[in-house]
Amino acid sequence: MYTSKIAGIGHYVPEKVVTNNDLEKIMDTTNEWIVERTGIEQRRWFNPDEDTVSNMATKAARMAMERSQTKVEEIDFIVFATITPDYFFPGSGVLMQRELGLQGIGALDIRNACSGFIYALSIADQFVKTGMYKNVLVVGAEIQSSALDKSTAGRSSSVIFADGAGAAIITRSENGKGILSTHLHADGDFAEELYVKDPGSSRKVRLSQELIEGPTFNLTMNGNAVFKHAVVRFSEVIQEALQHNGHSPEDIDLFIPHQANLRISNFVQKQMNLPDEKVFNNIMHYGNTTAASIPIAISEAWEKEKLKEGDLLCLAAFGSGFTWASALIRW
Repeated sequence: MYTSKIAGIGHYVPEKVVTNNDLEKIMDTTNEWIVERTGIEQRRWFNPDEDTVSNMATKAARMAMERSQTKVEEIDFIVFATITPDYFFPGSGVLMQRELGLQGIGALDIRNACSGFIYALSIADQFVKTGMYKNVLVVGAEIQSSALDKSTAGRSSSVIFADGAGAAIITRSENGKGILSTHLHADGDFAEELYVKDPGSSRKVRLSQELIEGPTFNLTMNGNAVFKHAVVRFSEVIQEALQHNGHSPEDIDLFIPHQANLRISNFVQKQMNLPDEKVFNNIMHYGNTTAASIPIAISEAWEKEKLKEGDLLCLAAFGSGFTWASALIRW
């Protein structure tokens, strides 16, 4: 069995910055209302003439490859996490593969929403550990702004979600450092607490005028239920990772949670008794980019030298499904 590590990390966000003041002009909201409830001050929304899920992912992947000094032809496999693919099918993994010129290697798409990147990381970890592949490209990318109800009726979710991409190169580690463990969970009893129902395949007619004019194409979120479950599951899955590896919260050098809501991150931080310098949040600048949020945050933390060789890095996520996951990494 080999050990796997994150050899390089990269990210890309659209150029278009949408501030809370911009949203005040199109819906009944205020900067204070948004910041108090989410911590978000601005977010990035895509340019339909320039950005796609796959080409944003490609830009993030090229950055990760450059930082890891990995050549394109050295990539053996792709794991692509998104709930907003460019097409209904095929998945965006093969579209990014085409843009990178990697025709022929396997590309796996997964739909685990906010937990998607850690799920993808876990899959890549298993492939590398068993020796099946040497270099796996893991991506989380989303374009969510095109599906948001940007009226006052949809403000509770439209102020939160945003667009972006992050990528990591997972490769063999020769010195024992790297991914120590990953922990994945789900509970489908709560699937409808955070979901988009249509276009679903189980309708008699998949697309009709009645469906288009109805509410089922928009995101449905029970915010109270999400918050109550998130703070419990975050703590559980973090403790699971720490206990599995014989560590305690004070051993963590940097904690990067999924950027869902700053209130959730702060609540979990307080539960773990972590000082501010051990927690990295960037939701205030980028909003909730779902599967892209953790790799974007890792990339920024590395750029800002918040993440150094030998650090114990803890990742955790919770989201639609409900799904939740954690990873403990010796950087």
